[in-house]
Amino acid sequence: MFSRVLLISSLMIGYTLKGQEHVTYQMPPESISTLVNAQPTPAVAIDAEGKWMLFFDRPSFPSIEVLAQEELRLAGLRINPANNGPSRSGYSSNIKIKPVADSAAESEGTPIKGLPANPKIGNVSWGPLGEKFAFTLTFEDRVELWMARISDGQATKLTDKPLSNAMPGAPYIWLPDGQTLLYMAIPERGKVPHKPLVPTGPNVQENIGRQAPSRTYQDLLSNPYEEALFAYYTTAEIRKINLTTGADALWMGPKIYAGVTPSPDGKFVLIETIEKPFSYLVPFQRFPQKVVIVDANGQLVKDLYQSPLADYVPIAYGSTVKGPRNHNWRNDQPATLYWVEALDEGDARKKVPFRDQLFMLKAPFKSAPTPSIKTELRYGGITWHSEKMAVIDMSWWPTRRRVTGLFNPSAKNPKMEVLFDRNTEDRYNDPGSFLLTKNKFGEYVLWTGPSGKTVYMSGMGASDAGNVPFLNAMDLTTKTITPLWKSEAPRYEMLTRLLDPVAGQIIIRSESEQDPGNYFLVNFKTQERKALSAFDHPYPSLRNIEKQDVAYTRNDGVKLSGKLYLPAGYKPSDGPLPVLMWAYPNEFKNLDAASQRKGSPYEFIRLYSGSPVFWVTRGYAVFDDISMPIVAPNAEAEPNDNFIEQLVANAAAAIDVLEQMGVGDRNRVAIGGHSYGAFMTANLLAHSSLFAAGIARSGAYNRTLTPFGFQSEDRTLWEAPELYMQMSPYVFAHQVKTPLLFIHGEADNNPGTFPMQSERMFNAIKGHGGTTRLVMLPHESHGYSSYESVNHMLWEQDAWLERWVKNRQVAQ
Repeated sequence: MFSRVLLISSLMIGYTLKGQEHVTYQMPPESISTLVNAQPTPAVAIDAEGKWMLFFDRPSFPSIEVLAQEELRLAGLRINPANNGPSRSGYSSNIKIKPVADSAAESEGTPIKGLPANPKIGNVSWGPLGEKFAFTLTFEDRVELWMARISDGQATKLTDKPLSNAMPGAPYIWLPDGQTLLYMAIPERGKVPHKPLVPTGPNVQENIGRQAPSRTYQDLLSNPYEEALFAYYTTAEIRKINLTTGADALWMGPKIYAGVTPSPDGKFVLIETIEKPFSYLVPFQRFPQKVVIVDANGQLVKDLYQSPLADYVPIAYGSTVKGPRNHNWRNDQPATLYWVEALDEGDARKKVPFRDQLFMLKAPFKSAPTPSIKTELRYGGITWHSEKMAVIDMSWWPTRRRVTGLFNPSAKNPKMEVLFDRNTEDRYNDPGSFLLTKNKFGEYVLWTGPSGKTVYMSGMGASDAGNVPFLNAMDLTTKTITPLWKSEAPRYEMLTRLLDPVAGQIIIRSESEQDPGNYFLVNFKTQERKALSAFDHPYPSLRNIEKQDVAYTRNDGVKLSGKLYLPAGYKPSDGPLPVLMWAYPNEFKNLDAASQRKGSPYEFIRLYSGSPVFWVTRGYAVFDDISMPIVAPNAEAEPNDNFIEQLVANAAAAIDVLEQMGVGDRNRVAIGGHSYGAFMTANLLAHSSLFAAGIARSGAYNRTLTPFGFQSEDRTLWEAPELYMQMSPYVFAHQVKTPLLFIHGEADNNPGTFPMQSERMFNAIKGHGGTTRLVMLPHESHGYSSYESVNHMLWEQDAWLERWVKNRQVAQ
């Protein structure tokens, strides 16, 4: 297997290319490859009662052979036709069970028994009674349904029927009794649709008079043959299996199931199916859907709604579909359905007093729906508690406003009692999220104290000192907030599970700069702590590097920050280092919010495949996650109105502070980013001479190819043509004189970042004599996942940095 590489420079490290040639996959230097090969810390899942922990071993990167297997890209899905599952999915390679009461923190738990060799474990879900959990095993030619019991750690295959797992989400669901599952099985469906050798006619799309703007979706259907393939691989039958008797029977016939949700009492099931006509303009989520209620035997109880094809949703941010949406069951009732309907026809640009209204329908579903609360802003979700109390969220994108409040679901014309009214950009005043507990139906509802008037909230606790996660109690009568627990320096700790707020028992994950995250049983009243895990440091070579949070200021007073990593043993007296900066821009309407700190100085160093931190082992100062705020100059303006000026000012401030600290050589600084960060990188090189080199991965560079909005910009190309042109580095390719490396996955499925974006930008720079290189990674999507591709990407970046940054010759 080969990578396609294009080159304008005549010489590169280790080889010479002319124009376009093939290059075999390469490995980065040992200091980097050792980190790539490190075994990740296990993932952890804790049951609802806080009695059991599951440890999941995470395998290393799959080989390129796995990604090279046949893949169907249909209506926004990526399907492996060999096993009828997703073609790109992460798996665990082992599960270990450990009781929370186990006194030995060093105990790694007991591996579950009965698994086949080299299992690919996914879709793990605790049963409602907590005594067992289900999961799937993925093989080359099928996906199977399995279960494991906590009592003896024994895993068992539940059925010989292969699962249909092409649609998102788990291909099974527990019923409330904890002894029964519904699962999606591949039906009798005949042979795979045959691709016609000769077309029967052209593919035609038409629009007459209606506005139908569309985002730049990828992997859409394009012809009748692909329609047939989509239906073939997504159609499933639902079967019902009893875990006590082993009985396995057909429950509902073949359809394209988008949602299967049992009522809390288990007597009814809400079914959502995808219907024709399919569309060539939008992904499957916007295809027509039918919503029905069936009984426990799968027999129709009520047709609820048939939604039309949603290819005419207004383009403005905050818009939604017309008609009923978000059907679901109330968690606090045996069988009461609820949904919302837009009162502005889904159009965010319409001026109306209320945006949405809630409706409810109680079993036996024979009466008319009951209208309930109206929301001034766009509906954002409900947390149910009881007959007379629920929490509702609403928000509005244009003003970045979010309102959370209480209402009485039983009232005839309920009104909201506001709890929080805040700007979504303001992280310092984020009150956190409500904590939930299971009710008598086994459903999660708002957790209130013994009086029924105290709720519990957990959040990140953003502040000038960095994130300080917390657990608070709030009195709903007085709105008084009482702190119960918070993370304390020099550690970074997060609440994992609230066990007993009255007794003060919680489970937390605790880490520091040098210690990976481990789990502790904590009593915040007595300050007792009991270690539940003892995971080792996965990156011993990083133990002695220096990490610090750096705060600095932009030339217009906006406060900025970034995470600085320095090589082990480095001293300022050693002189300034070559620098790799990595960033991702963020837009703000609020100036104060743009200056807020992010992250924590006490977080453990976590590596991911695209991390810039690898290069601290190569002698670079790495300035990661540097602030790149783009702020609206006034209330009437939008952040992007002066995008370029702010981008350059952010970068200049970052270089200045490293020079002032004496750790960075301003003549040897590289800038890099992924996706929107790649877009940022190209713009910085087109509009400044601050950098020695750039690395742009999986970006978009011509904004006219995303004409109906991008990132947080909801104005269209036709509304703001000058803005689209000014923000497109493609238009200024002739100004890019700094060496720029492009990397892109050939199978990128992210909206807007078509592989063509990098190809066109590369050719534009090459055509004007710039120094540039384009690496297209076969079979890779927006992020890169195969072992070969990840290592080759790191090798490319290292070679680029060594030549154009570390060993840069600066004219005197």
